[in-house]
Amino acid sequence: MNRRKLLQSMAIGIPGLLLSKNFAALAHEFPEISEEVSSGPFKPTWESLQSYQTPEWFRDAKFGIWAHWGPQCQPEAGDWYAREMYIEGSHKYKFHLEKYGHPSEFGFKDVIHSWKAEKWDPEALVSLYKNAGARYFMALANHHDNFDLYDSKYQKNWNALKIGPKKDLIAGWAAAAKKNGLFFGVSVHAAHAWSWYEAAQRSDKSGKYAGISYDGKLTKADGRGKWWSGLDPQELYAQNHPLSENSLDNGAISRQWDWGNGANRPTKAYIEKFYNRTINLINKYHPDLVYFDDSQLPLWPVSDAGLRIAAHLYNKSIKEKGKLNAVITGKILDENQRKAMVWDIERGQSNAIEPQPWQTDTCIGNWHYDRSVYTRKGYKTAKTVIHTLVDVVSKNGNLMLNIPVRGDGTIDELERQVVEEIGVWMKANGESIYGTRPWKIFGEGPAQQGAAKLSEQGFNEGKGKPFTEADIRFAVKGEQLFATVMGWPASGSALITSLKENSNYYPGQINKVELVSTGQQLKFERNAAGLKVYFPEQAPEAAYANALRLS
Repeated sequence: MNRRKLLQSMAIGIPGLLLSKNFAALAHEFPEISEEVSSGPFKPTWESLQSYQTPEWFRDAKFGIWAHWGPQCQPEAGDWYAREMYIEGSHKYKFHLEKYGHPSEFGFKDVIHSWKAEKWDPEALVSLYKNAGARYFMALANHHDNFDLYDSKYQKNWNALKIGPKKDLIAGWAAAAKKNGLFFGVSVHAAHAWSWYEAAQRSDKSGKYAGISYDGKLTKADGRGKWWSGLDPQELYAQNHPLSENSLDNGAISRQWDWGNGANRPTKAYIEKFYNRTINLINKYHPDLVYFDDSQLPLWPVSDAGLRIAAHLYNKSIKEKGKLNAVITGKILDENQRKAMVWDIERGQSNAIEPQPWQTDTCIGNWHYDRSVYTRKGYKTAKTVIHTLVDVVSKNGNLMLNIPVRGDGTIDELERQVVEEIGVWMKANGESIYGTRPWKIFGEGPAQQGAAKLSEQGFNEGKGKPFTEADIRFAVKGEQLFATVMGWPASGSALITSLKENSNYYPGQINKVELVSTGQQLKFERNAAGLKVYFPEQAPEAAYANALRLS
């Protein structure tokens, strides 16, 4: 029976179809009918999605905080643990041997089982982030490890309610965001588990475990007498398929992120399971924002699953809110795709004012909690975060900042210190951030002259010149122009050349200049060289970026 005949049968008589002994087979063949999907003006095509308009709440919010937290944080050994623990000789493989044992005997499924999140207090953390100035909060819904962090209807055995914490983490985060009046987002990464987990199919090439397979190919039958008896590891690992080309090269997966360059392509059953999991997540927890860690949309271009998810979210938002209030972010978008969703740049920034709203996502450490970053005091400073935020906002962007969470559900005291210091600056200068829009130019100064180009999905962060007091960034709100000086001038004054007398950018009069953080009116003079603003002798707290209000 083809899809058209199935739908005709359903129209004629749902009860008869439900009673049919063939219904289970039909549901398996067409699993996309399992979840309720909203209809509306958006269709699952790039052309239809290009009529998308970014909602004003997102453009006004500017700053969000992310909890990139899941079972890979339990070892506290950093990013991509569930993949690299299976790569013989790697740092994480050696760490895993010492902490847990060999991956043929203690695999990532067992790491999940050991994760309890016993000190997790979502309301306390989200309240802290709100006080730091975040206007939206995002939680990890699943990572490439394929473990759902919510009560998942389609990953029904391998989710946080059933294994590990035995808590619905997304429900907890969502309730905390609502209580704190923050918009709520979820990040979805599981589309790539198919190839990302391929390392778990392998075995050591040398040593006493040579030739003994890791646990990536285990089946339900292998669980007899184990803690996971009755569970099928393939529902988690999804490794009952041949390896992609060059899969021994850990860098190959990045080159195959768009399912090209020799990647083994997923089956329809895998694709539709991911689709249903994501639709279920959206329908159950009603996120305002969905972040996809994909080139364009999940599983594109080998499937239209991501397009179907996007159309559903947009139509659902219109149906429930009366207007399109939803945001989807994706990476490596072309000019037309950036009209269909919000372009996300990972650990990097655009070097121009973008015509469409966009977002930078970055982290103060590694994405997953890494104890070594704490030990060496390697977190980004609040100064670096604020400089990034001001620069991104001047170019029509938002900043999504990850604060890594420990396996037990807490953040460490050094992270808390950074978050609180961000809050000090935001409370004093937030007026120059929230609700602003780009000016005619984003700024001036030497930092832009040494700016690094974007590569792949971003990754130009920290590669250019650092910001100094000679760097200025602009933003506007109504009739107000904000000029942020990226440092406290040692000379006692700052010269803004773009605002010189008879400037093409600002030909009108400037009658008043105020320091936003204190409200103090500052002395200034304007001539052919620029607008020279005299700063007070005493610098305010967190004076590494100083917003001026001009009127």
